[in-house]
Amino acid sequence: MAALRVLELYSGIGGMHQALRESCTCAEVVAAVDVNTLANDVYKHNFPSTPLWAKTIEGITLEEFDRLSFDMILMSPPCQPFTRLQKLPKFLLLENVKGFESSSARNELLQTLATCGFKYQEFLLSPTCLGIPNSRLRYFLVAKLHQEPFSFQAPGQILTRFPDQDAEDLLKEKVTDKTDKVGETSSSLSSEEKNLGANSGPDCSSKSLPKGAFLFKLETVEEMERKHNQDNDSSIQMLKDFLEEENKDMSQYFLPPKSLLRYAFLLDIVKPTCRRSTCFTKGYGHYVEGTGSVLQTAVDVQLESVFKHIDELPEDEKLVKLSSLKLRYFTPREIANLHGFPLEFGFPEKVTVKQCYRLLGNSLNVRVVAKLISILLE
Repeated sequence: MAALRVLELYSGIGGMHQALRESCTCAEVVAAVDVNTLANDVYKHNFPSTPLWAKTIEGITLEEFDRLSFDMILMSPPCQPFTRLQKLPKFLLLENVKGFESSSARNELLQTLATCGFKYQEFLLSPTCLGIPNSRLRYFLVAKLHQEPFSFQAPGQILTRFPDQDAEDLLKEKVTDKTDKVGETSSSLSSEEKNLGANSGPDCSSKSLPKGAFLFKLETVEEMERKHNQDNDSSIQMLKDFLEEENKDMSQYFLPPKSLLRYAFLLDIVKPTCRRSTCFTKGYGHYVEGTGSVLQTAVDVQLESVFKHIDELPEDEKLVKLSSLKLRYFTPREIANLHGFPLEFGFPEKVTVKQCYRLLGNSLNVRVVAKLISILLE
C-alpha cells in the first residue's frame, strides 16, 4: 500500500504529525503550515525533513494545494481549504476547543462536508478516557470521502468515548455540562468567582465529604467528591508515571512566596499518587489561577493540617505552613509526557520555559489523536 500523503494545517509544534507516527500509519506529511515562528522552530527541531510553510492558509494558492496531491488533512483549529480544491482529500481529522460544537462555524463545516460527500463523526474526548491523568476536553471530527458510513456512526450525536470502549456511548447532552466540571473546572471559573478574594480558608463543615477531606474556596462538595472518585479510579494512571526524576534541580519550578499567599486557596493541588490534573493552558507558569494543577512534593504533609484555620494566622506563619507543602509547577517535560509526546520530542535550547508552557498549552494530546487516526483509517 502506498503511503498516505498528509497535509498538516495549523501544525503548531507538530502534535498531529507525532500522532500520525504514533498511529503506525504508513504516511508522509507532504507539508506543514503555520505562521507561528516559535512553534515552527520546534516543529523543524523534531521533524527536520518535513516541508514547513510559514504562511497563512489564505496565502496558499489553489495550484500549490493541488500540487501536494494529498490524501488526508489534519488540522487544528478548523478551516475549510478543501472547499476550494479540485481534488478533495479522502480523509479529514479536525480538532478544536470544547464549545466549537455549538458554534456557527461548526454548522457551516458540517454543511460543507455533507455537500462534498463526506461521512463524518464528531467526538468530545479527554485524555482520561485513555487512562491518562489529565483533563483536556476537546472537540474532534473525523471524516472520509465517498465511502461507507463509519461502523460506529451516530448521526446527529457527539460521542464522548472511543467506539471500542463502550457500546453505549454517551451523547453530547449528557457531557456538555457534566464533563466540563469533571475536567476543566479550574480553567473555566466565572469572572465573578475569579474576582472573589483569597483570604478565607477552606470550608471544613460539610458532613457529606469523604473522611479527612475539606473544601477549598470556590469548590463544591460535588467537586471534592469528583476528585476523590477520580483518585480512586484504577483505570487511570498515577501522575508519578509522568514525572521527571526527583534528582533533577527543580528550584525554578517552586511557587514563590507571593503566589503561595495570594493564590493558595485557588490552586488545584495534586500529589504524585493522584490520578488527575486539570487542563494546562498557555498561561501556565506565568499566571497561577486556573491555568493547571500544581504538584505537592512533600507527600507526607496533609493538606488539612496546613489549611485548617490558616486564615487566622499572621502572614509569616501562613507562609511557613504553605511552604511545607513544597508546591511546584509541572515541568514542560512532564506536561509533554501527559500530552503523549515521546521522550525524544524536544525543544530547541533557545526556547524558554515560559515559551514551552505556551506552546504546550496550545497543543493537543498525541495519544487521543493517534487513536482517532487509527479509527478513521480502519
